[in-house]
Amino acid sequence: MALFAASRNTMNKTSHAVFKFLRHGRGACSSTSPSSESEFREKLRAFPGGSIDLVKRESGIAVLTVNNPARMNAFSGGMMLELEERITELEAWSEGKGLILQGAAGTFCSGSDLNAVRAISNPQDGMKMCLFMQNSLTRLLRLPLISVALVEGMALGGGAELTTACDFRLMTAGGVIQFVHKHMGLVPGWGGAARLVRIVGSQDALKLLAGAKKVDLDFGKQIGLVDDVLGPLAGEGTALQEAEQWLNQFTKGPAAVIRAAKRVVVSGRELPLVEALRTERDVFGTVWGGPANLEALARKSKHK
Repeated sequence: MALFAASRNTMNKTSHAVFKFLRHGRGACSSTSPSSESEFREKLRAFPGGSIDLVKRESGIAVLTVNNPARMNAFSGGMMLELEERITELEAWSEGKGLILQGAAGTFCSGSDLNAVRAISNPQDGMKMCLFMQNSLTRLLRLPLISVALVEGMALGGGAELTTACDFRLMTAGGVIQFVHKHMGLVPGWGGAARLVRIVGSQDALKLLAGAKKVDLDFGKQIGLVDDVLGPLAGEGTALQEAEQWLNQFTKGPAAVIRAAKRVVVSGRELPLVEALRTERDVFGTVWGGPANLEALARKSKHK
């Protein structure tokens, strides 16, 4: 057992550098200068409204709510900044295992608030907004938490992109995901197209983007964009409660093990094979000889 502990300490040092990739590596956008970024943040602050609410539960599952019902939970400039802050909180939450992302008042999210969009409609600010939101949603997907988008009502445009920044998507009756960018003379800019191709494949992604097709329960299950369908079932609680029960099948167990599983999946998804294998070894070293591993060895449950 001393060998286990020594190996674990050595690997912990190595893996610290590796985990920087999972937060700030490939896919994170930071090409703007500090002064330019600061000016852009001030422009976003000029358009307040709504909020991004975070509740962290003792179960290790957090609930992140996009809250701007007056505008179908569209992102104001202030909400874009709040999302970044909440993601930073979740990155520092060492006890966390799961995350449910939802919209307030029975609607998921309708993308960007048009008031803010009109104010930054010049190409320079548009690119800065693209980079800012790509970075935030990349960090959201890389969190060492197993994440679920709970789609009630409409997920439109940037809201559809937001669903792809989670590991899974659950939908309730009447839910719709629609990449409406075409109708706005745009394509996704928050990373939604790249993530969509990885989820449903290039052909179905092209249908959704070029056709602005509505994805309902049946079509979503068919193409693999929707992982499961929730209620309403009498006596089984709210959609959020059902989503937490669904997520619990993946978050049972020690936080260190659940988080390690997410980390190796992220590296396998994003890194070349040789680098992904190296990361897997390093993450393995953080749990080998750890409390959960030693307890399992003592139980000898594998051979029962």
